[in-house]
Amino acid sequence: MSQPVNLPLIGKPRDRVDARVKVTGAARYAAENNMKGLVHAVVVAATIPSGRIKSIDDSAAKKSPGVLAVITYQNAPKLNPPPTQPTGGGQSGGQQSGQSGGGQQGGQQSGGPPPDSGNYAEPHLLPLADANIHYVGQQIAVVVADTLEQATHAANLVRVTYDETPAKTDLLAHRAEATDKGSQQAPPIHMGDADTAFAAAAVKIDQTYRTPYQHHNPMEAHSLVASWEGNRLTLHDSSQNIFAVRITMAKAFGIPKENIEVMSPFVGGAFGSKGSTWPHVFAAAIATYQLRRPVKLWLSRKQLFFTNGHRPATEQRVALGATPDGKLVSFIHEGINQGNSVSDYNERFTRPTRTIYACPNIRAANKVVELNVASGTYMRAPGENVGMFAIESAMDELAEAVKMDPIALRLANYAEDDPVEHKPWSSKSLRQCYQQAAERIGWSRRNPVPRSVRDGRWLIGLGMASATYPAHRAPASARGRIDASGNVVISCGTHEMGMGTATIMQQVAAETLGVPFESVRFEYGDTKLPQAPISAGSLTAATVGTAVYQVANELKRKLVELNGGQELAAGDTYAALLHRHYLTTVEAQIDAKPDPEEAKYATHSFGAQFAEVAVDADLGIVRLRRIVAAFGGGRILNAKTAHSQFYGGIVQGIGCALLEQTRLDTHAGSFTNVNLGEYLVPVNADIPPIDIIMVEENDEHVNPIGAKGIGEIGIIGVAPAIANAVYNATGKRVRDLPITIDKLL
Repeated sequence: MSQPVNLPLIGKPRDRVDARVKVTGAARYAAENNMKGLVHAVVVAATIPSGRIKSIDDSAAKKSPGVLAVITYQNAPKLNPPPTQPTGGGQSGGQQSGQSGGGQQGGQQSGGPPPDSGNYAEPHLLPLADANIHYVGQQIAVVVADTLEQATHAANLVRVTYDETPAKTDLLAHRAEATDKGSQQAPPIHMGDADTAFAAAAVKIDQTYRTPYQHHNPMEAHSLVASWEGNRLTLHDSSQNIFAVRITMAKAFGIPKENIEVMSPFVGGAFGSKGSTWPHVFAAAIATYQLRRPVKLWLSRKQLFFTNGHRPATEQRVALGATPDGKLVSFIHEGINQGNSVSDYNERFTRPTRTIYACPNIRAANKVVELNVASGTYMRAPGENVGMFAIESAMDELAEAVKMDPIALRLANYAEDDPVEHKPWSSKSLRQCYQQAAERIGWSRRNPVPRSVRDGRWLIGLGMASATYPAHRAPASARGRIDASGNVVISCGTHEMGMGTATIMQQVAAETLGVPFESVRFEYGDTKLPQAPISAGSLTAATVGTAVYQVANELKRKLVELNGGQELAAGDTYAALLHRHYLTTVEAQIDAKPDPEEAKYATHSFGAQFAEVAVDADLGIVRLRRIVAAFGGGRILNAKTAHSQFYGGIVQGIGCALLEQTRLDTHAGSFTNVNLGEYLVPVNADIPPIDIIMVEENDEHVNPIGAKGIGEIGIIGVAPAIANAVYNATGKRVRDLPITIDKLL
């Protein structure tokens, strides 16, 4: 088991090491940690968008069978202000200064949030602290009872009266009130003189694009089990960011972080919604603090639509000025997105503007309109997904205006280096992505004249779009141990949300040490382990993977040193080496940090999305026939899990293009389709054949293992590729998502 081997393991299509426990039900998710004496908590939500609580009548709830407590702002303990998620890079990494306010997107992210950052999603709203109401669904009370049914019934008995105040709920009606709040997440760009260049341009495209509210809807609802013992707090939380949860709770309750343990070994989907600490975590912690019994709090599907974030609605203007041969001379991208007064989140849709195309004159800014609507947050490819819908739709319109093939137009504006900071790319395979995907889908058969290709009553169209997402890396620590049986344990407090993290880390460690894959075990999901950052922003593979690679090398160095500085001879084993020295284990621990040399390069994944659609000429029904996507995502650590990541992103992009939209009743300030019967997501019948091409990249600059991270880029570009294909089929340009029948009739 411990004999060094030289078989290449990184990149192989290994099955997930956690697959069996998941399909057999042995994997224990947050709400499945049933402790002795466990009680249940249910939150009570505000029913108005703006005002103050006038009265809370909880008398009937308190008399209800099994009820142990009703906690409101009137009797909740006073908390310290919890720390917010750093806005410099949000979930995706740190801030890096750039030319002309050009900012973070250009190069390698400078290490992500500081290790001791908190992550409270609503820093201007202390949980259960006062009577003020900021949005429908705000958590204003928590009812605790012996059973879930008793707590749910009692929560419905709580009667609240309000003093309502006028609410702002309509994004477009209040666009003039937009501010630069949260602009650190995508600093404005002023490069050259975009307005003058646009005015003088021979060819102009100036259009407005809109994207709707969208919700994450992970399979596993947000839930946790919390328990106080003395001055120690234990949280079994469904989280993408356990160390930040620990810091947030420690500062809020005024106890050392070492007194808090957060565990999250399995997360049943998140897509960004579990990257922050939301008010329900405080509700459970307050309840267990008061009752001194373990408390389980599970949010219903309806509650998830109000209290755990969403992708904010956006309105974006894209103005492109070009020469008659398609060369960009001006690139303007500006607009608004929904925010509120209690959160600092900004849907940074101008981030790809500073990366995707070469242009001498760029101006970009995205602003926030504060509404009395629930807080927005990071959702898969936050900013890039909706921003690239606007950019790539406008590029398709420009291609038609200058009578160029859409690929040829993009190649004419290909960025040979970072367009704003002018750093060299660490690697870039976008040309190869265009070429290989175009060949695979048969792009040469595309007729540029809309509504010119039919298959019976179906109108056939082809469309394409580019994709880009930054390659992030942050500090992470890891520990390695090999025992006298030759078994290796690698430990890092990262997260597994279905991406295949545990599997690829075992592959990295096994190949680096030269031991069989089966002899390695990866520990994760607990703040008792070495620290890791948030699992988001396509960060984990590069960040934790580098830490695992480095600790495996350090462990190997110690073993070689133990062997007199020599590699093991053929037939020798690490187990035998430890036995010869009467050792039970050899251990190593490292703290991996980004190398300053990496910051000399602009580091991004790139891709190309191609779609073929059929649209019913009479009914406007859109049917996808095929998706072909090519990606340059650095070194692929596991071909099978990477394929799944790309595939899942594309499926989510199909939902974004054709189905997903959370409807807001602006009169009531409330989302209305708050269930999976009315919030439409793709099902098997909606998904066509998807052909994924992983373009080989050997990136020696991005990080020591050459991985860029691929969790986000699969969704980017899908919506505009489909929208452009629909235009090619029908001659109707849809500039507001989703693409529905009414917009094509």
